[in-house]
Amino acid sequence: MTLKRRSSVLACLICSTVLSSPLVALADTASEKKTVDSAASKSRTTKAAKPAKKQETVLPTMLGQTSPTDENVEVHGHTRDLGDGDTGRAFGGGLMTPTDSPKSVSAVTRDYIAKQNPALNPMQLIALLPGANVADTDPLGMTGGNMSVRGLTESQMGFTLEGFPINDIGNFAVYPQEIVDAENLKTVRLAQGSADLDSPHISASGGVVDMYMIDPKKNMGGHVDMTYGSYNATRGFARFDTGYIGNTNLRAYFSYSQGRQDHWRGPGWENKKHGEMKIVNDWGDGNRVSLAVVGNSLKNNAYPSITKASWDKWGIGFDNPVGSSGLKAGDPPNTVYERHYVKGDNNYYKLRPNPFTNIYASMPSTFKLTDHLVLTETPYFWYGYGNGGGGYSTDMTKMSYGSQTMAGSIDGQTPSGKVMLYNPSLTETYRPGATTKLTWTAGINRLMVGYWFEYSKQRQTAPYSGVSDDGTPLSTWGDSNNVVLSNGETAQYRDTLTQTQVHTPFIGDSLSLFHGKLTIDAGLKYSIVKRQGTNYLPDVGQKYVQTNYYQALPTAAVRYKINEHNQVFVSVATNYRMPQNYALYDSGSYVKGTGYSTKANPQQQPEISISEEAGWRYQDDLISSSITYFHYNFTNRLFTQTVTNENGQYWTTNINGGGEHSDGVDAEIGTRPFHHVRPYVSFEYLHAVTDSNLPSASGAVTDYMHTKGKVAPQAPAYQVGFGLDYDDGHRFAGFNLKYVAKQYSTFTNDEHIPGYVRMNINVGYRLPKMGIFKSPTIRLNLQNISNERYLGWINSPQVNAKTATGIFGNTISGKSATYKIASPFAAIATISSDF
Repeated sequence: MTLKRRSSVLACLICSTVLSSPLVALADTASEKKTVDSAASKSRTTKAAKPAKKQETVLPTMLGQTSPTDENVEVHGHTRDLGDGDTGRAFGGGLMTPTDSPKSVSAVTRDYIAKQNPALNPMQLIALLPGANVADTDPLGMTGGNMSVRGLTESQMGFTLEGFPINDIGNFAVYPQEIVDAENLKTVRLAQGSADLDSPHISASGGVVDMYMIDPKKNMGGHVDMTYGSYNATRGFARFDTGYIGNTNLRAYFSYSQGRQDHWRGPGWENKKHGEMKIVNDWGDGNRVSLAVVGNSLKNNAYPSITKASWDKWGIGFDNPVGSSGLKAGDPPNTVYERHYVKGDNNYYKLRPNPFTNIYASMPSTFKLTDHLVLTETPYFWYGYGNGGGGYSTDMTKMSYGSQTMAGSIDGQTPSGKVMLYNPSLTETYRPGATTKLTWTAGINRLMVGYWFEYSKQRQTAPYSGVSDDGTPLSTWGDSNNVVLSNGETAQYRDTLTQTQVHTPFIGDSLSLFHGKLTIDAGLKYSIVKRQGTNYLPDVGQKYVQTNYYQALPTAAVRYKINEHNQVFVSVATNYRMPQNYALYDSGSYVKGTGYSTKANPQQQPEISISEEAGWRYQDDLISSSITYFHYNFTNRLFTQTVTNENGQYWTTNINGGGEHSDGVDAEIGTRPFHHVRPYVSFEYLHAVTDSNLPSASGAVTDYMHTKGKVAPQAPAYQVGFGLDYDDGHRFAGFNLKYVAKQYSTFTNDEHIPGYVRMNINVGYRLPKMGIFKSPTIRLNLQNISNERYLGWINSPQVNAKTATGIFGNTISGKSATYKIASPFAAIATISSDF
């Protein structure tokens, strides 16, 4: 598909523009003074020497990331801190921050985060922001979650923590339960339209989410909290702040949390252990080095994805003492995994573990080389190891090794007949990288040049391992007690090594005219991605594969301040998303005459989007508001297709699925406290349309379906968020509501999930100081207070769910999409305090 004429013209204009990047500081939020951690003071020589104060620059700018500074609002000359970083003054109860960014940007801060269930993950915390369609499956967010923004899923967005990428380098998935503890989270920033110039992503065709951790305190202390709630949910958190260490500028904190909960439907549980540390050293005039390290270990059982037929028949599911075999012929599958093991039943819950371990490390550092030249360096390292598995019943005397059939054994034994095996999908990732940039300022001009480099290795296997008589895997991790074939090879469902090199130079410039009223920004980054893959399975179509992608990504923006309170902006940006790495390989089960059930397609092209925004903001001491019109144009949408041959065998492959365009409006408004009350409202209208007819298959027939002009899946036409915060310094309470309209789950629009309303409440009280505890607080969080039972997420959209006639007259059977059920009502009580 070709791009719309308007988008093409704008793209040409960008390419001819002077390459640049905005590094515009955001306006002061109000007339109050603010104290911040400042690097503008001279180096400390004694403990008594304190860093100087300076005015705050708040959030990252349009194309260059800058960590937001700590915000402590001073009221009547006294620093206002209600505990846990809550100021009681932020707009909309912490759901808005004023900004001068020349594109759409929304954010949540400590004022909001500190009053929520402390176990919530970052996705859940931004659910009220414009365009954020967030779904979870459990009250504590420990099984992850999903989100779409303006109809684009989390795998089409870039996620960063302290400047380093969080998305999986292979399939770009995001696992929010692994990222960061909410107690250490300072700000979550959502840029709905486009990635920043220096964003380290190859999957951000639909915007970015940037997360920043709090800085260590200047004085020794810390924070503790304990949580208990529904479904035997328990969690504890403790952080120790060193304060300034000796006569240096070094300060640090170390934290640990552990949480556990039972499944709210069906059998299973989650157990999470999480540790974090951050060290900061700032000195001189703008020099700063920080080190953030996050470690996460999670063991849990999965919730099943379901079809509409299963949901309509069984709802949230039921316990079945005789397993799946107890269902009647023609019944859809149960919507929970089975609590009791029946021999041969692979739906037993202990066959669905999802253990994973992650370690993230990042060192964002800034060095002021001269009065006009600043160097920013962000090296990082990402390690992950774990799996998601399932049961597989087979005859071990007739196992497949490509086109060959041979016997397999576990510890030298080959049982006869059908045997239940555990078949996890195991992934190990090593991912170092660094982003380097130089910023030169001279008068009205600010020039930035930089380079992002990353080299990752991802080993992905799927071995078969033994299962005990009671259905428990002998190795939850799947890396021992494996099936070994008679030729000495370990049996594998997939067996690949992917090495990805990313080289991305970028350059940009910002002009500030008319005493800062007019800012003109433009920039370009050129992404070079080289992937080398090795497929160790036998009889594959291509054992070694190499793909090279080269993509120029121009951007431009204009922002004009009409007066002290009003500003307008226009921006245009080109974004892209690489094909997922599993598209490079044949894998799965092998069928003679057909080959593997998943076919490689290394010829896929990157998904390209051109986004355009035009917006207006009004910001004063009491009110902050914005409204933005946006337009997207996509080409080469990445899509998974099911194909069948004349023998009725099927396989899946990955293709480019044509084009899509969307138009819409985002808006939000929030206030400072008015009689202790801070309201917030967000709104989105979205019209996303598929521009191509997509292929669909039935039996031996493939045809194109009538999808052109249909509403795109996972793109609700309306969303409304509402938050209301009351805080008098001692008592506090909050109410929030999110309405999401119906969402289509097929490209032909013949299946959808209904719209829903989700409401939450929080109440709490701050007690007087008790000994070492400076701010003892008790609070209660009530989630989904109406206990709304609904399908919250479309897990796998399909072309058509019902039998339909294709463009060439062929009858094509439908295939139902799969869904996730949203978490129910839960009551979560927390006791917390700074010390």
